[in-house]
Amino acid sequence: MTTTNQERSLAVLVGVQLPGVDDVEHAADLAELGRLVHTLGFDVIATVSQRRSALAAAAVLGEGKLRELAEFTGGSGVVPSGAPERKSKARARRAAESGEGDEDDVELGGDDGDDAGDDGGAAPGAGGAQAARRATVVAVDHDISPSQARNLERATGAQVLDRAGVIIEIFHRHARSREAKLEVEIARLNYVAPRLRETGGGGDRQRGGIGGKGAGESALELDRRKIRDRIAELKEELVAVQREQSTRRALRQGQRRVALVGYTNAGKSSLMRALTGSEVLVADKLFATLDTTVRALHPEVRPRILVSDTVGFIKKLPHDLVASFRSTLDEALEASLLLYVADASDPTFRDQLAVTRGVLSEIGASEVPSRLLLNKVDRLSEEDRDALRLEFPEATLLSAKTPADVAALREAIIAFFEQSMVEAELLLPYAKQGLIGEIYENARVLSEEYDEAGGRLSVRAHAAALDRLRSLLAR
Repeated sequence: MTTTNQERSLAVLVGVQLPGVDDVEHAADLAELGRLVHTLGFDVIATVSQRRSALAAAAVLGEGKLRELAEFTGGSGVVPSGAPERKSKARARRAAESGEGDEDDVELGGDDGDDAGDDGGAAPGAGGAQAARRATVVAVDHDISPSQARNLERATGAQVLDRAGVIIEIFHRHARSREAKLEVEIARLNYVAPRLRETGGGGDRQRGGIGGKGAGESALELDRRKIRDRIAELKEELVAVQREQSTRRALRQGQRRVALVGYTNAGKSSLMRALTGSEVLVADKLFATLDTTVRALHPEVRPRILVSDTVGFIKKLPHDLVASFRSTLDEALEASLLLYVADASDPTFRDQLAVTRGVLSEIGASEVPSRLLLNKVDRLSEEDRDALRLEFPEATLLSAKTPADVAALREAIIAFFEQSMVEAELLLPYAKQGLIGEIYENARVLSEEYDEAGGRLSVRAHAAALDRLRSLLAR
């Protein structure tokens, strides 16, 4: 069955350009939010943007922009009385001294082009508001308070999600492993808990006693207590799952490991599939991969090289998700080599690369040897490629879709590990022939000779692996 745009719900993006954020960065943030919303299953029909010194305290936008936003959703565009916008004393003083008001105070006479408009693939602006179908979701490119979200919902008549809410919902839908599901659910409950007061549920006090909700406990307090209890249960279960994961990682200790790290949708999974021949999920969506996948480099080499595909990074990632997904980044921390994958066709990849390096630095992975891979160069002109070579002389330019590029990367990975390997001779007594598989698994056997004492194997391996093998043979 063919899916049409009419079958997808519609959304409007909202962004406030704060001081210190230039036009390019602001446009890139909104474009990324649009891709997040699209991944969530909505078509973006418009973007409402405004320059302000700070988010409006009541409903993010000023009164004029709020009415413009409501044209796309069919709402009133008015924040109900009792929730007026509160200007800070500092803002009021600055406005009085300069004789100027906020930009939203003068926007009704016509926009100057910087305050609002479409952005990066958004549908036509005001004209689109006349369409029969209205947007049912408003996505705000900021972290907003529960009261701001509620006021926006009242003014627009649409569901409101801030950036953190959008990302958490995507994670919730895409999580596959038990560990990822537990981590996402904890983050989701932490996000929902402070917003319960905005649901409008009854707040009557309940009677205590056997089977009651507790002496004087309101429905809201009961719901929050249930959430706290549920989070505690999930954390206990997560500890057990992570203990199992740590055991698996310990079994891989000493093996040669490569971790693919980078911004979401940079092409890590495509590169993983090309390097290992595995059927990992590849999709042109943000956060298509939330679980760490480990596969052997293919065709296999001896000793084996394991490749890990990790969760992607993104700007303004909710703090709860940064904390909960730290365990998935252990693969990066324990890797022998990090491959930073960047989408060279994205004009903002430099900022994305900075985000990736910043997060990895926080967990102490900045000391791990690394290589920079500029992916998707098949989308660039030769002039653009030459410019990147000059700017990033140490980087490898490639396309995961080009077999020759992938083959060259595979050889570079092997060469990295080869340079730290040393040659040695191992004596394998006949009584310990059962260790021959262990030797072949952890070293490259160059030659074998047998005499009355046993087998004499000339091998090439890493020093740590040699020490381990000698220890096994000496027992």
